[in-house]
Amino acid sequence: MKKTAYFFVKRAFDIVASLIGILGTSPIWIIAILGIVISDPGPVFYKACRIGKDNKEFYMWKFRSMRVPRKESEKSEASFKADTNRIFAFGQLCRSLKIDELPQLLNILGGSMSVVGPRPAAKDQVAIMRAGRYAVAASVRPGLTSPAALYDYLYGDEVEDPEEYERLVLPTRLELEAYYPTHMSAWYDVKLIWYTVVCIFCRLLHKFPQKIFDEVVAAAQTAEAVK
Repeated sequence: MKKTAYFFVKRAFDIVASLIGILGTSPIWIIAILGIVISDPGPVFYKACRIGKDNKEFYMWKFRSMRVPRKESEKSEASFKADTNRIFAFGQLCRSLKIDELPQLLNILGGSMSVVGPRPAAKDQVAIMRAGRYAVAASVRPGLTSPAALYDYLYGDEVEDPEEYERLVLPTRLELEAYYPTHMSAWYDVKLIWYTVVCIFCRLLHKFPQKIFDEVVAAAQTAEAVK
């Protein structure tokens, strides 16, 4: 019953938060749309097929931050790192401040995502992201932020080489994706939302939130210890 109440409150919070978020950030949406159109004419939004709760497919929305693919090979999502050669300057700013993620508020409002939850998995990465004990990540709605998302934002974004990313970042990210569903609570959700805001402001101020990073790494070590 307690778990049922938590999920009811979580969904109610998602609806209210996404509505407030869409309305409150509407000026940023306008700036983002104008910036994308001026920087790289083409679609404003990027629609990606992702794997969510119960391994069901859904379309996740983002502001486009990469130039329109010129070759079919550029459309692949097999790599865990974006093709940095295709990211235009304004798109890089949007990615750095997480502005490109704002359209996912529409996903949250529609119910395919939550504010807090494991990050959605790409179709061609699901065999890795949802394999074995990491399959627990598919037991809840994917989220806009999570321990894994914070780790990726604070550390993963600094590792540009795809092979280095898979070696240095991915193992910890996988542990964190599995950690959240077994530790989720209203208090933990609120803390992760607050940590996300702090991390974005730290990026703006060129400061590193060491305490938050250490806590996230400790969570990954806890998850790994119970393998």
